[in-house]
Amino acid sequence: MDAFYASVEQRDRPELRGQPVAVGGSPESRGVVAAASYEARRHGVRSATPMSRAVRLCPDLHIVSPNFSKYRSVSQQIMAILREVTPLVEPLSLDEAYLDVTQNAWGEPLGVNVAKRLKTAIRETTGLTASAGVAPNKFLAKIASGWRKPDGLTVVAPERIEWFLQQLPLDALWGVGPVTAKRLRERGIHRVVDIRTADPEVLRTAVGSSTEWLKRLAVGEDDRPVEPDRPSKSSSSECTYPEDLTDLARIREEIATMARENALWLVRKRIAARTVTIKVRYSDFVTITRSHSDESTRDPDAIVPRAVALLEKTEAGRRPVRLLGAGVYNLDSLEEPQVIEGPQLRLET
Repeated sequence: MDAFYASVEQRDRPELRGQPVAVGGSPESRGVVAAASYEARRHGVRSATPMSRAVRLCPDLHIVSPNFSKYRSVSQQIMAILREVTPLVEPLSLDEAYLDVTQNAWGEPLGVNVAKRLKTAIRETTGLTASAGVAPNKFLAKIASGWRKPDGLTVVAPERIEWFLQQLPLDALWGVGPVTAKRLRERGIHRVVDIRTADPEVLRTAVGSSTEWLKRLAVGEDDRPVEPDRPSKSSSSECTYPEDLTDLARIREEIATMARENALWLVRKRIAARTVTIKVRYSDFVTITRSHSDESTRDPDAIVPRAVALLEKTEAGRRPVRLLGAGVYNLDSLEEPQVIEGPQLRLET
């Protein structure tokens, strides 16, 4: 979907149409941009931009508080449209999904025709635009979907793969963020296709164990199937506070609340976790994580103390804290369901 949260707000509030819009928190309380309309993006406003900076970049910016229940409802409409065409739908988030349309309810032999019909159905049902990428595999389709946003449609036919790859910068590759891209450029690797001829040892010093994976992507290979019921790999939550936290008792309480929410998420999913983690960002933006692994559990009374104990391995309480987070990883299924008493909280990850 195109600028999903912002587009939903512009659809529902006519006075925002054609205006620069950012969905997110207040600039006075360290809010960040969750989504920016294309009018706002022209000013350099992007997702994860601090709202205070967004306002400086775009003084006429309209800031809208997020309404996630509304966005989830619209997302459910969209996913229902996709699943009417093929059961092979793998959601990545509320506003993005992979589809395998080799077989489809319309009997369309060409993926481009499926994409066109889906874009029309989404627009007619929700009043929103979507961009689509059609390609032989996930890697190429993902990049193609963002090629001509908004309301775009890009097809990478098999005979056009090499031409398409020749256009791609390093940043197009999964796992290559700004830091990794900088390391690669320092080694003379500037484009995706440069990875093919790079010295393997040079690559390993830059990307480590991802070397072989990136080399495959550099020639357009990606054999991962579309997985409609992809299992959850983790659950986490975090919060940036309007004012730095300095009271250790308050910090422990915040971590305990997040850890309990994660535990109750495990209960609802009927799975357990072996690893508990916490995240602490100090007032100077230095960020650290700590983790502890033990036997699998989803009992809040076991997970919460482990998360709180991890604070002892940080300087929380001695240094002001800007952000806290907690999560559970290394998930397992349990044959015998555990019955946990207590309120059922809702946690979205």
